[in-house]
Amino acid sequence: MNFSFFVAKRYYFSKQSKSIINIITRIAILGLMVSTAAMVIVLSAFNGIESLVHDLYSDFDPHITITSKKGKTVNADFVPVDEIQKIDGVSHISKQIEEVVIIKHGNKWVNGTLLGVEPVFYEMIRLKEHLVQGHTLSKDYKKSSYIGIGLLNKLDGIIFESNPERILVYAPSRDAKIMRSSNPFKSDAFLIDASVNYNREVNSSFLIVPLETASDLLGYEKDITRLAVNVNDLGNLEKIREEIALLLGSDFEIKTHLEKNELIYKTSKIEKIIVFCILIFIFALATFNMVASLTMLFIEKTPNLKTLKAIGLTEKGVFSIFFKQGLLISGSGILLGLLFGYGIVSVQFFGAFLTLPNSGGEAFPVVMSVTDSLLILGVTGIIGILSSWLPVSYLVRKSRKSFN
Repeated sequence: MNFSFFVAKRYYFSKQSKSIINIITRIAILGLMVSTAAMVIVLSAFNGIESLVHDLYSDFDPHITITSKKGKTVNADFVPVDEIQKIDGVSHISKQIEEVVIIKHGNKWVNGTLLGVEPVFYEMIRLKEHLVQGHTLSKDYKKSSYIGIGLLNKLDGIIFESNPERILVYAPSRDAKIMRSSNPFKSDAFLIDASVNYNREVNSSFLIVPLETASDLLGYEKDITRLAVNVNDLGNLEKIREEIALLLGSDFEIKTHLEKNELIYKTSKIEKIIVFCILIFIFALATFNMVASLTMLFIEKTPNLKTLKAIGLTEKGVFSIFFKQGLLISGSGILLGLLFGYGIVSVQFFGAFLTLPNSGGEAFPVVMSVTDSLLILGVTGIIGILSSWLPVSYLVRKSRKSFN
């Protein structure tokens, strides 16, 4: 065994429990452990929140959305749907119509968003996984609808599977003239077949109906608002987007679901980086206890330096002893912190110790990441090495007279 490591280990495992040096060492290890565990727990929590936000928005939002740059709508005949479908990696395509409407149920009047979609869109948004009440569309398909759970509550609606309730939808007429005798709205009745739960925006305002019915109500004829595209492999999402852009030209705007919700994802990542930097600073502050421990230990052992010199120990050897002592302290704190942190995360992951507020008992999400583990280990390791090397190097330089 290396002599310097042997001596450092003896110092580290010293049985002098009442020594102030040992007390400070234990405080240093505890501080490093807690700050390291905090990094693990907080980053895992942020990963869980990111995953939750991604699931909430990505399930309803198509992987790629195609809209016109020149106006709100575009004639569907001008969009080469068949050519887009032939692009390698494209799995589903759905034409869509979206318009703000007024919805009436009983004495309740509510503004909402009418979304007309093709049947394939229900598969794209994994509708069955987000149903709250109700099941399939009624036999009268053209008059069927899915409604956001929040919008249903605003309307005081109830889901009756055997005999669906009806709601009236009023939409502005595209060809209406401004005259006293003319009616600027067109209306149609829909059956409430099921309620859905996605995210706050969808839940509070969306009514999803068949595309052809929405087109008739709004007078869109062949016009659509956008084209929704899903892909087989999200790893090739950017490549597929570029191929679609090359096919359609400059008259269309093509966005991925990440670009559509860019602000949400960026905000989450910035918060994660800021919190991680704060925790790094706290970890660095915790190393000051380790520096104090090394300094006091060095001062305590100063009278023994001449003896060590007599048996052949060099200045480099003295540095190695106390440097490795620092590595043992920081390494212990980091290792215990990782074990403690991932222990807490595992308890939450498997046992749902904490739940999300107003979620009906849904567990607070946590996601463990190998990348985060390596990042934490790398950052804490570098700080631990520097916190050992710098003070020991300084102390050895200042104590050179003890070797002479």
